[in-house]
Amino acid sequence: MTTRVRRHRGDPALSVLAAIALGLYVLFIIVPVGMSAWKSLTDENPLLAHSSFVGIDNYTEMVHDDALAASLGFTLMTAVLVTVAANAAGIGFAILLNKTSLSFRMMRTVAFLPQVLSGVIVGFVWRYILAQDGILNHLLVGSGLVDRPITWLGSPHLAMFSVGLVAAWVLSGFTTVVHLAALQSIPVELYQAATVDGAGRWQRFRRITLPMVAPGTTISVTISLITMLKLYDIIAALTAGGPADSTQSTALYIVKLAFTDDRFGYASAVAMLLLVLSAVIALSVTGLLRRREVDL
Repeated sequence: MTTRVRRHRGDPALSVLAAIALGLYVLFIIVPVGMSAWKSLTDENPLLAHSSFVGIDNYTEMVHDDALAASLGFTLMTAVLVTVAANAAGIGFAILLNKTSLSFRMMRTVAFLPQVLSGVIVGFVWRYILAQDGILNHLLVGSGLVDRPITWLGSPHLAMFSVGLVAAWVLSGFTTVVHLAALQSIPVELYQAATVDGAGRWQRFRRITLPMVAPGTTISVTISLITMLKLYDIIAALTAGGPADSTQSTALYIVKLAFTDDRFGYASAVAMLLLVLSAVIALSVTGLLRRREVDL
């Protein structure tokens, strides 16, 4: 008996879609990154007709750039703190909202609303709330909790705290949805068996909930970190990097270099640094969290 081996050809439509997707990826990701990498080796200035090749001069200049160091410090510190806060809040909200009634489904939608709002809108709304004569100060003074309005955006430390608070509020919508999806995939029988065995609420959370939502936490933490490392719109609308550049993120500094100082070449070099730094951090954190999943 002769066995015929049939060769299955791929769907032409899928091949076309794959080619289009690959083309768009190359056009909008690879090409811009390549152009930015090339510009980072020049002294391009839009006010000058020609640019010169300067090699690694832009990269060596970054070593002595105090403003860049300050922006990187603020960006890294804010990214870590906001990621921890947003994911802790996300797990807590997810546990509270892990119900099937209509009211809880409506509250899930409300919890996710910050994530779908434009960062510029969020920044301007919170700027009004946190202003010297804003809603928050009116409530605090009116309730007698404070004697005078607090300068939430007027002092460096409070401005940094305010940026972190607003960013964590926005990210909590995303982290809540991710952890809620992870929670709903946990079999109810596990909790029932643990309860029969005498496990308390904390033991069930530690031994069942945390290990089972670990893959969701990996995704949530990684995306939160990447989002915070490139944060621009909320800060631009909320504080514009002030006061005294205390809330100037690296992304905001790149825009300032390119469109205020007209230093496209140096801005491209800083952008490449941020790209590499984000990739290294994201890959490292993902690897660590995946190993944690195995340990759990």
